[in-house]
Amino acid sequence: MNPIRLTLLAATCALVATAASAEITIGVSLGTTGPGASLGIPYKNAFQLVPKTLGGEPVRYIVLDDESKPDNAAKNARKFVTEDKVDALMGSNGVPSAAAMAQVAAESKTPLIALTPMPPLAPDRLHWTIIVPQATELMMSAVAQDMKSKGIKTVGYIGFSDTWGDLVYNAITSLAPAYGFKVVTNERYGRADTSVAGQVLKIMAAHPDAVVVGGSGSPGATPQIALKERGFKGPIYHNHGTVNLPFIQTGKKDAEGAIAPTGALIVAEELPANFPTKAVSLDFVKRYEAAFGPGTRNAFAGYTYDGVLLLDAAARVALKKAKPGTPEFREALRDALENVKNVVGTHGVYNLTPANHNGLDERARVLVHVVNGEWRLMK
Repeated sequence: MNPIRLTLLAATCALVATAASAEITIGVSLGTTGPGASLGIPYKNAFQLVPKTLGGEPVRYIVLDDESKPDNAAKNARKFVTEDKVDALMGSNGVPSAAAMAQVAAESKTPLIALTPMPPLAPDRLHWTIIVPQATELMMSAVAQDMKSKGIKTVGYIGFSDTWGDLVYNAITSLAPAYGFKVVTNERYGRADTSVAGQVLKIMAAHPDAVVVGGSGSPGATPQIALKERGFKGPIYHNHGTVNLPFIQTGKKDAEGAIAPTGALIVAEELPANFPTKAVSLDFVKRYEAAFGPGTRNAFAGYTYDGVLLLDAAARVALKKAKPGTPEFREALRDALENVKNVVGTHGVYNLTPANHNGLDERARVLVHVVNGEWRLMK
């Protein structure tokens, strides 16, 4: 072959290799089947609406189903870092699964965009983990404020028998003294359980003024239905893991009146004109419902979108220091993520610091309730 042609071919290959190395790869593990599917599917849907670039460079998302099982989430994460050489991890939609991914992130020194609130993490895991959803105590403080305004003094609790149930219980009990109420029960149930009759009987026997449910998605409706069937008349409060359409579809008429804190995108049209996230929330909701149907808006898809916004802001900084596909880029991306400032997402305004890997404040929550089969802003 002509030496000149060989030189040109080599130069072309070098250019192609350079271009390929600029692609950013993100490994995403979500529970799109199993008991967490009503959350995992919206998380996955949102990837159809996110930008095709991060920091101006092309991005590839590899999305795997972990079947709502922590062991599978960890297995997926290990595949991403060892086989796919991803630049960052995202997931999952269950707290135990996300916590399992955080361990892999720390071991492999790969940033994790956690799409669910997290329990307290060891320093090495927290170092590599950025948490997109609002902290559980921040959200449940809105519930505590509403209970105080209603004069509620005793509260029954029923939640998942896992880390998420613990997070909500710990949040509400830590808030209780300051807001003047006492938590009088701590009942638990499995995500796949179809009945909580025994637990609800114990709650009814304690005669609480209100009940807090530490569930999520459609399984969060199981205690709601049982409490209504037993004639409970007090307020039933949920959490930000519950606010989606499957909860209402599962609860049907018994879902009416359920109260929960959530990000503002759920009621974007009802927000004041000067609400900081209204424009972003409205745009996302319109595009999501155009793609997936009226009434399909949910908080979980918004977490995916906000996580991508954080990655985009951080990638712009990290790309100045290293190339994707390298340990140096993963380190630079992590460093940039924990210093992101004033990123306006669908849920709130993110201002992260090395000491705060979430960066949201009270602008990231509102209270909603179910009225005529819809989540509506409480006023």
